[in-house]
Amino acid sequence: MLIADSLINGFLSSNLMGQGIVIVQLLASVVMVATIIGKAKELGFVGRTTRRFLRDFSTGRDVLEYYLQRRPTVTTGIEGIYKETCERLLKLLTPDVRSLLVGRQTGDAAAALTAREIELVRGTCEHVLDEEEIRVEHGMGVVSTIVTFTPMLGLLGTVWGVLDAFAEMGAAGSANLATIAPSISAALVTTVVGLLIAIPGVIASNRMGAAIRKITSDMEGFADELIGRIACEFQGRGA
Repeated sequence: MLIADSLINGFLSSNLMGQGIVIVQLLASVVMVATIIGKAKELGFVGRTTRRFLRDFSTGRDVLEYYLQRRPTVTTGIEGIYKETCERLLKLLTPDVRSLLVGRQTGDAAAALTAREIELVRGTCEHVLDEEEIRVEHGMGVVSTIVTFTPMLGLLGTVWGVLDAFAEMGAAGSANLATIAPSISAALVTTVVGLLIAIPGVIASNRMGAAIRKITSDMEGFADELIGRIACEFQGRGA
């Protein structure tokens, strides 16, 4: 309570420059908190869907079973990688082989793609993987910018306030501490506010960064496994 009172009194005692900086910092903190809440919900959802998909996919007999049985509509995350890759794969198959696979019939479908066609499927998978990694990391730049920006802006306000305080002291021709202390105290408010915003922002950013690394690691591992299984199951007509 005493800290809050000190900040309020310091804000009210600040000059227009200091008050303007504090207002900008508070607005930035609102944006940061909204971004963190939204990103945390998104990462939680992506993490759950990733675990569920990997569990279901691992029980399939072949690489296309999950796609042909469930017809996934999700276009983001790990399921989006799988969906786009399977669609690219099916487009490269001959109509007869495609009919056999869609009908889940046995036939000469195991040797259906050339090495060059496998590379086309790999390219599609890697492209979608890159897009999904960018999508997962989207919004973190806003948090990082605010975490860096608010303390620096606060330092600017403090330095500016101290300059004003010394200018006032010089104009008064007195070095009385009782005269300069309120101005110094008010000048420090911007730095305190900046740190109060940046510290929890850093903690949240680090936690979300760990979640993002786990999700991207799962997606990269799945993409490698998916292409490997496609090569094993479908490559066979030579170069």
